[in-house]
Amino acid sequence: MDNATNTDFDVTDLFQYVPEIRDPFKNAWIYMTDHYTKFQIATFGSLIVHELVYFAACLPGFVFQFIPFMKRFKIQKNKPETAKDQWQCFKLLMFNHFCIQTPLIAGTYVFTEFFNIPYDWDHMPPWWNLALRVFGCAVVEDAWHYYLHYALHDKRIYKYIHKIHHSFPAPFGMTAEYAHPAETLILGLGFFIGIMIFTNHVVLLWVWVTVRLFETIDVHSGYYLPFLNVFHLFPFYAGAKFHDFHHQNFHGNYASTFTWWDKIYGTDRQYKEYYAKQILEEAESKKK
Repeated sequence: MDNATNTDFDVTDLFQYVPEIRDPFKNAWIYMTDHYTKFQIATFGSLIVHELVYFAACLPGFVFQFIPFMKRFKIQKNKPETAKDQWQCFKLLMFNHFCIQTPLIAGTYVFTEFFNIPYDWDHMPPWWNLALRVFGCAVVEDAWHYYLHYALHDKRIYKYIHKIHHSFPAPFGMTAEYAHPAETLILGLGFFIGIMIFTNHVVLLWVWVTVRLFETIDVHSGYYLPFLNVFHLFPFYAGAKFHDFHHQNFHGNYASTFTWWDKIYGTDRQYKEYYAKQILEEAESKKK
């Protein structure tokens, strides 16, 4: 390898033996930074990444509803998706994406300039550094989400803001960002806090938004596929069953990604009781 002795271990070293992946990524990145301004990359690049990743992550769950075999993996089998619900969700989603989130995304350039965040290939961080920073973002966002999500369930304000997100007791992928504009700002702030703490290259913004979108759409998908889901390789990952119960029950399981906050405060008690009862009922039905 021409860079085998290079001590600057960059992100492509993860694919050092797979040049078919490494070289196109490097060439594409350099082409982008050579042909587009920082403003264009930060603003339009981030918007494109968000939209492509969001709907790509939603696509499998959308297709599952038309495949009879996949119904066995649906968590709330008696509540199938409907075209009416999906259209209602899509309309508010587009409003939030382009009227609420796009102005926030437009601030990406200002953020990177203010903190002197690099864009160039030479400052591309190592893959393991990116992974650790994304994990840090996830921990920060999860803590923020738990406390603010819990607060949004306070009966004094629930009906004004968070009730919109609970319009669908049986969630499906697109409902991940189906929310009141105020909630989009309140809970979305947790996403940006991690960015402000951990960003060392503009690529982290895109990696973090990709991971976060796949995760939040997974837990809202309505389908439990542990053996085909890489997120389940991580300890304390909440997953679709955990969050689906929150939509079904409206209380408990307030964290977004991990289970530890709900374990610490006991807000997963009803969830544990519900599934313990289900397991007992299944065992008794097999005896008959």
